[in-house]
Amino acid sequence: MRPKPGSGGMNGSGRPWRYAIPGLTIFAGILFTASASTAHGTDLRGGSRTKITELIAQEQRQYQGSQARYGHLRRQVEGLVRAAGQRDARVKAAQEDADRLAARTGFAPLTGRGVRVTLDDAPAGRRIPGDPGPDDLVVHQQDVQAVVNALWTGGATGVQIMDQRLISTSAVRCVGNTLILQGVVYSPPFRITATGDPGRLRAALDASPAIQVYRQYVAEYGLGYTVTTLKKTTLPAYTGNVQPKYATALESDGANTHP
Repeated sequence: MRPKPGSGGMNGSGRPWRYAIPGLTIFAGILFTASASTAHGTDLRGGSRTKITELIAQEQRQYQGSQARYGHLRRQVEGLVRAAGQRDARVKAAQEDADRLAARTGFAPLTGRGVRVTLDDAPAGRRIPGDPGPDDLVVHQQDVQAVVNALWTGGATGVQIMDQRLISTSAVRCVGNTLILQGVVYSPPFRITATGDPGRLRAALDASPAIQVYRQYVAEYGLGYTVTTLKKTTLPAYTGNVQPKYATALESDGANTHP
């Protein structure tokens, strides 16, 4: 959770640093000399090592390939299920139930009124009073999660982050000031869209303690926070993989059991 603006950081005259800096300078000089001697003028990092950005790009390409294969297999399965439904009334009834629940569970597009929340880092190069640290000037994982949780609390019928629909197993992860969602990396500004009653959704956002703290950072340090009412918006269907972890069959021991 974010601390309130101004509650962290170093206060006082900083006198201990007066004695620590000379020692750190000497230590850094020793390390520099040892590194130069060890490397003999060569690059200690090694030019052949994969950069983090290249690794992320490679993982994204692999993810996109997996998504394409998954989409192809999923269409095949859906075709087989439809064909089976034409021969078996039980399969047809189960498929109709799934179709009715698809939009609410994220597996079909959903259209309706709603709101869009946009979160953004503080503008670069802006003169900010006080002494904020780098972490005070960027959107964090808990900020995105706070918005998503507030929207669900406000009765959202569906939620989308950037261009991806959320389902019950979706997880929001941030690395630095980038967001990773279902294998895709996004940079700010982050847009969270929800369908539902705009009045209830806005009220839930205003009532969230975590968002109230974030808005203090908006006022103090210039982070971005806007809420837009949407008369009509369409959320896409979830297209990621679904991997149930557990599936168990009920065993009857002769007594009355409930599913």
